[in-house]
Amino acid sequence: MMNRLKDATSPYLLQHADNPVDWHPWGEEAFAEARRRDVPLLISVGYSACHWCHVMAHESFEDTATAQLMNEHFVNIKVDREERPDVDAVYMGATQAMTHQGGWPMTVFATPDGHPFYCGTYFPRHQFQRLLTEVHKVWTGDKETVLRQGAKVVEALNSQTTLPSGPLPGADTLDRAIANLRESFDAANGGFGGAPKFPPSMVLEFLLRSGEREMSGKTLEAMARGGMYDQLGGGFARYSVDPEWVVPHFEKMLYDNALLLRVYTHWWKAGGGELARRVALETAGWLLREMRTPEGGFASALDADSEGVEGKFYVWTPEELGAVLGDDDGRWAAGLFEVTGTFEHGTSVLQLPRDPDDPGRYASVRGRLLAAREQRVRPGRDDKVVASWNGLAIAALAETGVVFERPELVAAATDAAELLAGVHLTDGRLLRTSRDGRAGANDGVLEDYADLAEGLITLYGVTGEARWLRLAGTLLDTVLDGFADGSGGFYDTADDAERLFQRPQDPTDNATPSGQYAAAGALLSYGALTGSTRHREAAHAALGTVSVLAGQHARFAGWGLAVARAALDGPVEVAVVGPPDDPRTAALHRAALLADVPGVVVALGSGDGDRGTGDPLVPRRAYPALLEGREPVGEAPAAYVCRGFTCRMPVTTVDALEAELTA
Repeated sequence: MMNRLKDATSPYLLQHADNPVDWHPWGEEAFAEARRRDVPLLISVGYSACHWCHVMAHESFEDTATAQLMNEHFVNIKVDREERPDVDAVYMGATQAMTHQGGWPMTVFATPDGHPFYCGTYFPRHQFQRLLTEVHKVWTGDKETVLRQGAKVVEALNSQTTLPSGPLPGADTLDRAIANLRESFDAANGGFGGAPKFPPSMVLEFLLRSGEREMSGKTLEAMARGGMYDQLGGGFARYSVDPEWVVPHFEKMLYDNALLLRVYTHWWKAGGGELARRVALETAGWLLREMRTPEGGFASALDADSEGVEGKFYVWTPEELGAVLGDDDGRWAAGLFEVTGTFEHGTSVLQLPRDPDDPGRYASVRGRLLAAREQRVRPGRDDKVVASWNGLAIAALAETGVVFERPELVAAATDAAELLAGVHLTDGRLLRTSRDGRAGANDGVLEDYADLAEGLITLYGVTGEARWLRLAGTLLDTVLDGFADGSGGFYDTADDAERLFQRPQDPTDNATPSGQYAAAGALLSYGALTGSTRHREAAHAALGTVSVLAGQHARFAGWGLAVARAALDGPVEVAVVGPPDDPRTAALHRAALLADVPGVVVALGSGDGDRGTGDPLVPRRAYPALLEGREPVGEAPAAYVCRGFTCRMPVTTVDALEAELTA
């Protein structure tokens, strides 16, 4: 037996490097070995923060008897779904088609050509052993039937029609989407639908951009006050297992927190008050404190488990509170944080249903509890850097940093952008992951290009550094040239990517914005800054599926709806010109970025009349056309508010700019 995972860059694969299972990483070597031995493939897909993945690993993959069955009768492939979302997507489609459900760990039996013929998710050890034996019997007794079954599955999956596309959504379509969301809105607890409840980040972005304050505000407050939010350390868990947001599934994902950080910052801009500000800054602090890698990127996830127990790092008993705080403060904290046995074995997840009546005492209690918690065994961290999720973090940190005047957040966003540009990107092509500053082998998928472009465009708007806009343009050129489907949409993999039995394409949101809608957002902003008709028209075409989903399935098109709202609004373009060291320039720039306007784009230049910054070493195309011809007014820095490059008269004061933006 030879386990081939020891050289992997994925922490998830490395978790299995010492299993008695003869694991292969995904690749042609495994397929060739299955053909040589004439045995099926057993493809196991998971990720490092997945609780039930750990359970199945301990029960089955670390068990010698189970491993012996796997090794004798199958070629076994272990896949990190975060490294290979394309592989995960095609086999999840098969799993859902066969079982009408999905999840991880995903367990797929496939022919040596990779055609799935039996799929499932988690299996307890004894059930899994029986399944291994039965699949082996069927393969050896009636292989031709199995091969035909696999071919039929692939044929059925490839015959599925793609989502039809309609026109660019108009105001009536977006109004229908809000009405559809209201049908599933939980008016008592916030959120949409019943348990489990996932943070509806993209939908909330759309609602905030639409000025809908009831559903967005109720949900944002409920999530922030419940147990899904870490009341001591900041940051959000993956989802709530109950409809009241009390008990989370404890894993913490970079993508959730990047998306929610941006949403809470936008909620503050829309009047969310001190709660919005506190949660945004605490979440940003958690990202910098716990998720930054030494190279300046952001790690993927924290496990739900520590010491083999889910949530152990985060939960408390009244006795534990008393031991840290003393009897008096312990009782006060137990009442404040609702420590009443809300989780297992008499423990509780901390909540904060109301603001404390003694802020000083609260700060002291929270600080002491956080310090005590730091002495516990920490959950494991998946420290690989994923391009798309780091793009989301770059956008959120850059925007939050400028809104709350926290330059360290903008600096962290810049560091992450530097890492992505230096390690992940070569000649316009993007690699999806890196670890310890070493790039992985897997090509970037659509969401990587789109989310990173979104982050870089946002970073340009905050810093005025045109190289980030130029780099975003390079990424979007690859999107348009290599991912387009010819009908206005985009495939999730490039035209020269590894060929799977199906080329994945899904315009609907999942835990993150769909690649197609993320691309639409970045294309729209880039077109607004540069005047590129090609990019603007591509953005509009990619939003056509929103019109189909809005009326009945708006929850699955949140980011597309948010981008469509920006497109319907122009989007608004603001050119700020003035000496970079003039505080009046900085004041106008910040006022533009603080605007509660859907999808506003901001260009910053010196107004020296040539290229926006006067740098003769950078080609003209590096600067947004929005700055061309924009000059200060006399000696005063100026701001120009435009739509479609048609600009109103320049203004020189913050008050006048705010009036223009709300006109």
